[in-house]
Amino acid sequence: MRPLCHTVHECSKNNQNARSAFPPPLSTMTTTTSAAATATAFPTNQQHKALVLKSAILSRLLLLTLILIWRSLLTPYDTSAPLNPNCLKIAKDQNSDSAVVLFPKLASAIENGIVWDSVYFVRTAQCAAYEYEHSYAFLPLLPLFISFLSHTVFAPLVPLIGYRAVLGLSGYFINNFAFVIAAFYFYKLSVIILKDSELALRALILFCFNPASIFYSSIYAESLYALFSFGGLYYFVTGGNTIAVVSFALSGCARSNGVLNAGYFCFQTMHRAYDALFLKKHAYLTMQVLTAGALRCICILTPFFAFQAYGYYNICLGRDLHEMRPWCKARVPLLYNFIQSHYWGVGFLRYFQLKQLPNFLLASPILSLAVCSIIYYAKSRPEVFFSLGFQASIEEKNSSALLFSLESVPRSNIARLPEKSYSKIQENHNLRQRKHMNRVDPVALPIENDPLAKLGYLSISVLPFILQLGFMAATAFFVMHVQVATRFLSASPPLYWFASHLMVHPGSKRWAYLIWAYSTAYILLGSLLFSNFYPFT
Repeated sequence: MRPLCHTVHECSKNNQNARSAFPPPLSTMTTTTSAAATATAFPTNQQHKALVLKSAILSRLLLLTLILIWRSLLTPYDTSAPLNPNCLKIAKDQNSDSAVVLFPKLASAIENGIVWDSVYFVRTAQCAAYEYEHSYAFLPLLPLFISFLSHTVFAPLVPLIGYRAVLGLSGYFINNFAFVIAAFYFYKLSVIILKDSELALRALILFCFNPASIFYSSIYAESLYALFSFGGLYYFVTGGNTIAVVSFALSGCARSNGVLNAGYFCFQTMHRAYDALFLKKHAYLTMQVLTAGALRCICILTPFFAFQAYGYYNICLGRDLHEMRPWCKARVPLLYNFIQSHYWGVGFLRYFQLKQLPNFLLASPILSLAVCSIIYYAKSRPEVFFSLGFQASIEEKNSSALLFSLESVPRSNIARLPEKSYSKIQENHNLRQRKHMNRVDPVALPIENDPLAKLGYLSISVLPFILQLGFMAATAFFVMHVQVATRFLSASPPLYWFASHLMVHPGSKRWAYLIWAYSTAYILLGSLLFSNFYPFT
C-alpha cells in the first residue's frame, strides 16, 4: 500500500488541505469576528455531545428494529432458543418460570432473542453457577450484571413475563445502555488522541455503525468490554491511573482479550523506565517506575486468572487422579485455553482448511482494514513505528499523556527524589493537562501553528493502539476462528481513527463509499442471520 504522506511536515500539510471543506480555525479569524459568528462556524461542546448521544442511541434503535423485523419475517434456522431445562442445582428463582405469566407472547418474543452465546450468559445468570466445563469460556461480568438487574430493577416484571424473559430483557438493556456510555468515552478518548474534534466525531459515528453492531445490541459481552476498555483508556491518558486499572481489570472479566489492556501500562512503563535510566541516569527512579507499572499490570490480570482458579477449584479439586480432566494435570492448568482448544478447535493454523475459505472471505474486510491501518502508520512514521516510539522527539512525547518524558522534568525535581517521587511529578503534569482541558473546549479544533496537533492519526499517541491491533489481528487470522475477527477487532480504536482519517483525505471519496457500504452490508446481514440463529462471525 502506497503511503499518502512520508514526513511529519507532509502529513500535517495533507491534513490541513483535507480540512479545507471545514470552517477555518480560530487562529485564522480576524480579531473583528464576533463571538456569535464563531459559535456559528464551529459546533460547540454541547452540540458535539448531542451528536454523540444521538448517534449512539439511533444506532441501537436501528439494530433493535432490524432484529424485530427479521424475526417477524423469517423462521429461525434453530428453533431451540426457547428451550429451558431445569438447572442442575435448582436456583430459588427457577420455579418462577413454571407459573403462568400474564404476557406469554411478549415473553416468548424476548426468549427467542436468546441465541448463540447469549444462551450461556443467560443460563449462568439464571442458575447462579457454571454448570458445565465449556461454559467457563463465558466470563462472569455480564451474567453478574444480568443477575443483579433481574433481581432489582426488573424484578417486578417476573410475574408478567417470567424469570428467563426478565433475564433476557436485562441483558438487552445492559448491553445497549453500556454501548451508549462506551460511545461517549470513545469520543472523549478520540479527541484527546487525535486532537481534532471533526476526526473524532467521524470516528465515533463509524463506531456506532460498525460491522459488528449486532453483537453490541444482543446479549453478548462486547458492549461491556468496550465500555471498560474505552473508559479505562480515557482515564489512562488523562492520568487517572487507579480508575484505569480498575476499568481494565473489569474489561478482562467481560472478554479474555481485556487482559491485553495491560499492554498500555507496559508500553508507558517501558518508555518512562528508559527515560529514568538513560536520560536521567537515576536507578531509584527506574525501580520506582518499573515497580508501579508491574503492580498495575498484575492488578489488571488478577481477575481473569482468579476466574481460572475458580474453575480449577470447582472442577479439579477433590477428585481422584484418574477422574481429573486432562487440563487439571497440566503444569500450568489454564481452563480457558483448554476449552477453546478442546471444544472449539482453536489453535495455531488449525483453521487453515479449504472448507473454511468462506469464513476467511467473511473476515477479509476487517482484517484488510486492520492491516492497511498498520501499514499506513508504519510507512508514514517508520522511525516512530520501528523504534517503538523511542526515536520520537521529546516535544512529541510531552504532547502525549501516554509518553510524558522525564527529559522535561527539571533536574532539581529529580534530585529531590525520593522526597518528591516520580508519581508526584506525573500527577502534577496530568493535573496541568486536566486544567488545560477544562479551560479549553474539549472538542478542540486543530491548532494550525502547532505541527504536533496536525498529526492526528499519525501521532505517537496512536502507536500503542496500533501495536495492540497488530497483535489481535494476527491472533484472529492465525489462531482463532477467523470469522470472529469482525467482532473481535470491533472495539479497536485505530480502525475507526484510520477510516476517519482516510475518508477526509483528498481523492479518497471511494474509500468513504467502500467503508460505509461494508458497514451497512454487515449490519443488515448480521441482524438478519444472527437474530434468526444462522451463523454469522
